Amino acid sequence: MLAARQLTGAQIQKTIWVGGAVLGFGMALALLPLPWLTVGFLACALVITTLIRPQITLYLIAFAIPFGSLYEVNLGGITIGATEGLVGLGIAAWLMRTIALREAWNKTPKLAIPMALFILATLFSLVNARSLPFAAKETIKWIETLAVMAFVALAVPLVERKWIVACLLLAGISQALLGAYQFFTQTGPVFFILRGRYMRAYGTFDQPNPYAGYLGLIAPVALALALNLLERRPALRPVAVLKRDWPYWLALVAFVLVSAGIGMSWSRGAWLGLAASTIVVNVLRSKGGAVLFSVALVVVAIAGLLAGTSILPEPILQRLTSFLPFVGIEDLRAVEVTDENYASIERLAHWQAAVDMWADHPWLGVGFGNYEAAYPDYALPKWPLALGHAHNAVAEAAEAGL
Repeated sequence: MLAARQLTGAQIQKTIWVGGAVLGFGMALALLPLPWLTVGFLACALVITTLIRPQITLYLIAFAIPFGSLYEVNLGGITIGATEGLVGLGIAAWLMRTIALREAWNKTPKLAIPMALFILATLFSLVNARSLPFAAKETIKWIETLAVMAFVALAVPLVERKWIVACLLLAGISQALLGAYQFFTQTGPVFFILRGRYMRAYGTFDQPNPYAGYLGLIAPVALALALNLLERRPALRPVAVLKRDWPYWLALVAFVLVSAGIGMSWSRGAWLGLAASTIVVNVLRSKGGAVLFSVALVVVAIAGLLAGTSILPEPILQRLTSFLPFVGIEDLRAVEVTDENYASIERLAHWQAAVDMWADHPWLGVGFGNYEAAYPDYALPKWPLALGHAHNAVAEAAEAGL
């Protein structure tokens, strides 16, 4: 009798919960606007799916990185977008699943300890931080990176990782195609117009340089995978080869399109980064690749000397070398700013500000993520507005110090 009463009580409690849920859902259908209902339904479906399979968020993060900036929320100076939400949801679901199933972590990602030590070291720079929200934003980004790396290494089977990489490549391809559309149709701000005929590609990043920087992270991964197509393989039917090697063919398409997107961004740093990463990937892949690129560099150098450095198209050569006349200038305040040299002088002025930050705070820096907050005290007279960061990795280290 007691067991029956307990069962009956449990059934009653369950009925109340189900009835309350149905009533709440009915009220939502009756009162809430359709867009809210759609978003709420998709959010509930995502949460339920993530609790079952946490790694599903990694597929979405691949696309949220370039497209998540289209809708963001500012919370106390920290911008929260789809990427941050998906990272938090995925990590939380993974940890809950690990605890519930009592899964053991039997390995540590190779870069986890160095990255954790780096994050710990940057905390010392907070002594000089002028904006804690800026510092928190920068620190959270690195913690997110560490968490996602551990998530992939510990929770995602090897057979499933190729699908995540495929999503990363597809996201890069979509940005490259969007950039091509902007480039050829002159869709975008007037000040991005290039030589009167084209438009600097910027994707969903609002600026060409971060757009090119994003594509520059995709390119070497795509190239490393695409080079697998050069390996000798047993004779198979074309359909079988395509079925087995589709990730490598996708990587080849991604590398071609992403490289074109970097070119259309007209970003000098990204051009140099693409060239350097292409060489490094080939050199690390094989000794033959190292020899091949060494020979290619010698041939290009000799051809450049014989041709008077005219082997590159004039616009590209001019773009790559336009900043050289200003590198040796000690006082940028004496340089007359024109439309032609504006971008170069602006960049060098921000580098100079970062160098001055280094000089004043060599050990602890000005605070992690605090370049923009400290910039007004170091700005040159003609450049009062900060670009958000120093646009130079070495100079950016002035934030955290030695």
